[in-house]
Amino acid sequence: MAVDKIILDWKKGAFKPVYWLEGDEPFFIDQVLGYAEKNILTDAEASFNLSVFYGRDADWSAVVNACRRYPMQSQRQVVLLKEAQYMKDIEKLEGYIENPLSSTVLVVGYKQKKVDGRSKLAKLLKQKGEVLSTKKLYDSDLPNWVVDHLKADGFTISQKAVYLLVDHIGNDLSRLANELEKVQINLDQRKEITEDDIENYVGISKEYNVFELQHALTQRNMTRCLQIIQYFESNPKALPIMQLLPTLYSFFSKAYMVFGAGTNDEYQLIQYLGYKGPSPYVKDIISCAKNYRQKGVEQAILLLHEYNLKSIGIHASNVSDANLLKEMVVKMITPTVD
Repeated sequence: MAVDKIILDWKKGAFKPVYWLEGDEPFFIDQVLGYAEKNILTDAEASFNLSVFYGRDADWSAVVNACRRYPMQSQRQVVLLKEAQYMKDIEKLEGYIENPLSSTVLVVGYKQKKVDGRSKLAKLLKQKGEVLSTKKLYDSDLPNWVVDHLKADGFTISQKAVYLLVDHIGNDLSRLANELEKVQINLDQRKEITEDDIENYVGISKEYNVFELQHALTQRNMTRCLQIIQYFESNPKALPIMQLLPTLYSFFSKAYMVFGAGTNDEYQLIQYLGYKGPSPYVKDIISCAKNYRQKGVEQAILLLHEYNLKSIGIHASNVSDANLLKEMVVKMITPTVD
């Protein structure tokens, strides 16, 4: 069951006695827990009927005792168990889950783990409650997630702004959501987010970022590449080398995938790479494959591996990050003879 479906059911007054939220994406788990804490009960009801436990500190028996209480001046009570992955003897909740109170809504956040599907607990959860199993989004899904997340609040965002944000932050949904909220607050009455807004309120330069560096590399534009690296050298917090190199590695790896697609059709390549539609980012991937050809892309990937090792002091010492990047870029852009 998706997050939106759970929350929609709650808005309609449809509740199950147990909700088990598990998996690798904490943002979705926190989203459901946050809604349950703030919205299922009114403020007056919550003062008597909301119990919040944390797995590191709570005893399973205390959670069960809270669940077995009856609500006061309310149709239901809510019991939240956060960070349940740290609770000892959590399987002892089985006794309550087997016979839950219909007037209690128990919501359990079990981050970075999943219950063994063969266990009694897993079987009881499927029978008596609702299980939300979360997973990290693929990088190719992040732009659409940003657009949909903003759309739910009545905002739009330019394509370039989306990729600027996603390329800089990656798939940390909590951080993405926080940065987007910060931008929204600063827009006053405006509802469209531009790359200027990302630059002004998130602190990502629209001219000097990994997206622009990838584009410059794709075009084999040495001057532009060195300008961007110079900016990174002057602003070391803008994009540390340990964050930059994996991003470039991912970019060239996707370019390498193009050679196995068996087609030159752009639309088919977009689908093959796992993207939903055209974008400057995907166009650069396809252009990179065309401009570098297979041997050049292979060389770029090998260079990224080599300079990743050098960045941590292997086969290099007392060399600045900027000089490592400049040296690597020169080798990448130098044409490779097939």
